[in-house]
Amino acid sequence: MEIPARAGAKSGKDDKGGTKKLAWWQLSLLGVGCIIGTGYFLGSGLGIKMTGPSIVIAFILAGIGTYTVTDALTKMSAQDPQEGSFRSYAKKAYGKWAGFSSGWVYWFSEMLITGSQLTALSILTRFWFPNVPLWIFASIYAVLGVVVVIIGTKGFERAQNLFAIIKIAAILMFIILAVLVLFGLFGGSSNDFRMPNSVGKLFPGGVMGLWSALIFGFYAFGGIEIMGILAPRLKKKEDARKSGTIMLMILVAIYLISLFLASNLVAFDKFNTEESPFVIALDKYHLNFFPHVFNGAIIIAGFSAMSASLFAVTSMIVTLSEDGDAPKFFSKKGNLKFHPFAMGLTVCGLIVSIVTALLMPDRVYEYITTAAGLMLLYNWFFILVTFPKLVKATGFDHVKRFSGMALILLAVSGTLIHGSSRPGFFVSIGFIVIVVIVLLFINKKNKKKK
Repeated sequence: MEIPARAGAKSGKDDKGGTKKLAWWQLSLLGVGCIIGTGYFLGSGLGIKMTGPSIVIAFILAGIGTYTVTDALTKMSAQDPQEGSFRSYAKKAYGKWAGFSSGWVYWFSEMLITGSQLTALSILTRFWFPNVPLWIFASIYAVLGVVVVIIGTKGFERAQNLFAIIKIAAILMFIILAVLVLFGLFGGSSNDFRMPNSVGKLFPGGVMGLWSALIFGFYAFGGIEIMGILAPRLKKKEDARKSGTIMLMILVAIYLISLFLASNLVAFDKFNTEESPFVIALDKYHLNFFPHVFNGAIIIAGFSAMSASLFAVTSMIVTLSEDGDAPKFFSKKGNLKFHPFAMGLTVCGLIVSIVTALLMPDRVYEYITTAAGLMLLYNWFFILVTFPKLVKATGFDHVKRFSGMALILLAVSGTLIHGSSRPGFFVSIGFIVIVVIVLLFINKKNKKKK
């Protein structure tokens, strides 16, 4: 899941001197590029390991759930575009406590996502340097990411578009090569494609395996918030819903085709957390160049996404500070080009991620990925709760809304079933408890002042 904080912010000027407006299809493509990330390239392997070929079903269910949230968010955006997007809508619907909670849950989720990306990049880099500890690579990427944020390199945002193309190209390259393998090239044949011919082969992990893997399907769609955040930049605000729908259709098509091929080319127990499932799927063929090219593409794209996430978490803490939902010093800038205190908090979060990687090198990615996915889903659930408060919902809107809520709860509860995902659930709950405690403390303090 990846959300650039200022994607396309310098794409040009409109006639009134503001940022250049986007056509609906431009926002759709930008959303596709922003959402595809290391959570899909690496995290989908965890899902395949749990449920085998039925990972496609998990992604279909996640796609349906994601559609309900995207539909609600884009409808609110079309009616009332807000730069704060879901956080602003929560505040309008339920008051200051909702805006505070939504903003901080988002900040924590983005911080976890940054840590997840950091770990994924480190795991992928160990493909070439298997004996180097995970935390060393994590430290290097973290320092480089912070430097990019502080310096604010010219053209960085334009480069994000290039990195987005690299992500999509990497998936398309896998799909093309996999199809060529089935046609007999590179030492392959159509017999290598093992379509499950029984329920046991389709669900090697049973219903529980599918249930546990659902969170990784949702996590791959994480980042749809970008459609709400960038909605104010649309030429026509009423195009927000169309833009979100087309974006999701493209994502679902890319995800399902690539996963269908990968999960049926190799036995499900061959997948692991150390390599991308797409590299594993083509490992036995005469494609020595593919792992290197694919890994390189993911690392380049993943680093751009991690840097963008750093912008996002830093910008969010500044916004919270300016709105009175975080200490005022976080929004102080002085003579610097960046907010030092907000950046300092982000750096502290990165240090925690690196220390975690040092203490739990074998399981850290799965724990962080699960927790990050859950934190996203908590905010998605709140978007669905907020929707009927601000938009006149039809009967079918309510059907979609409750269906989305049910799928989200299904994904959340599924993390409690699998032992490897369970710690991530408790980590996410711990962050929610922290937000609630701080909120209660602030309310108590305000009551005393009154």
